[in-house]
Amino acid sequence: MPLPRWLAQINKRVFNPREIRRGVRPVLIHVGRSSGRIYRTPLDAHPLPDGYLFIPMYGPRADWVRNVLRAGTARLSIGGEEMRLVSPRMVRKKDVWSLLPEGTSGPKGVAEEAELLRMDLRPEG
Repeated sequence: MPLPRWLAQINKRVFNPREIRRGVRPVLIHVGRSSGRIYRTPLDAHPLPDGYLFIPMYGPRADWVRNVLRAGTARLSIGGEEMRLVSPRMVRKKDVWSLLPEGTSGPKGVAEEAELLRMDLRPEG
């Protein structure tokens, strides 16, 4: 079950900027659907053999998810290195969780039918 929207607004304005300044978590860099503005969203990025998996804790209609789906691309910053991600698509947890490294634990309460965002790495160059 997605977290409430009011919590998303608090995170967006208060906690996300703090997390980005700390520089500890992966940050998804994406473009706003209508504003064209660049946004930075700290997220857990679960590595897959060919890309990354993201868990939209506020559901598949969260702003950052909709931005990435509309743009078709985003950048991911991990440890000061940026990589380009392409081909965003919603997938069911039950269909992709087995691709993650063994022992990967997800947030509690994320159902097997939950929609997650999967993106592929695009080689630079």
